[in-house]
Amino acid sequence: MSNWNHVADVAGAALLLIGALVCLTGVIGLLRLPDVLARSSAATNPQTLGILLLTAGVALRLRSWVDLGTLALVVFFQLLTSPVAAHLVARVAYRTGQTGDCALLFDELAGSQSVAANRDDGS
Repeated sequence: MSNWNHVADVAGAALLLIGALVCLTGVIGLLRLPDVLARSSAATNPQTLGILLLTAGVALRLRSWVDLGTLALVVFFQLLTSPVAAHLVARVAYRTGQTGDCALLFDELAGSQSVAANRDDGS
């Protein structure tokens, strides 16, 4: 085994460990944070970084073009769907009144909330 393969395997193992620890911090945040907005942030930000680190570690370990293409698709769809999901969860929490007033520094949607409520009623 060449020196490069050994270095890539060690770097891949380190990235896998770090990525798993970052994902673990996201899970701890989901359990410990007090409100929906903070939890949605904990569900998306560390998980995205953790998945990126995990896929980089797997890519260094596998080193196959087919596997790298698959991992690139995983990263692409993770970066595409994670912010959208977090936005939708936060929006639903806001519209149903689950955010609480103390969590918001500025409520920029306060005027549009009554308009949205009227639309939901069929008016």
